[in-house]
Order: sequence, then C-alpha cells, then structure tokens
Amino acid sequence: MRGTIKKLVADRGFGFITGEDGADYFFHRDDLREGLDLTHLKAGDVVSFEAASRPKGPRAVEVRTAA
Repeated sequence: MRGTIKKLVADRGFGFITGEDGADYFFHRDDLREGLDLTHLKAGDVVSFEAASRPKGPRAVEVRTAA
C-alpha cells in the first residue's frame, strides 16, 4: 500500500501515515525497513508499507520510501 506521512514525532520515534484507503496508520521507528530512519522522512513524503491490524488500531509495517 502507498500513503503519505501525516505526522512525524521523531524525538519519540513514531509517526502516522494516511494510506491510499483514507485510514491513518501508526508506525514506530522499528517498523522502518533497514537503511531507513526517521531523519530521512518528513511530513508529506510518499511511502509504501504493509498494513497490519493491531489491538490499538491499524499499523504500518515494512515502511519504505516509495519508488
């Protein structure tokens, strides 16, 4: 799935992505693909990710920059 970084809280290590389906997905720095860290991302960036269902709501995993 593709989406856009909606909000980034780099000092706390997480952010939110608005997916192409309109849902907001939480992600943690541990969900970023190898070689990518929060310093490489900013609000408005387009990313690709796998959607996962978690008890607290939708989560983005395997987050990577969109090609």
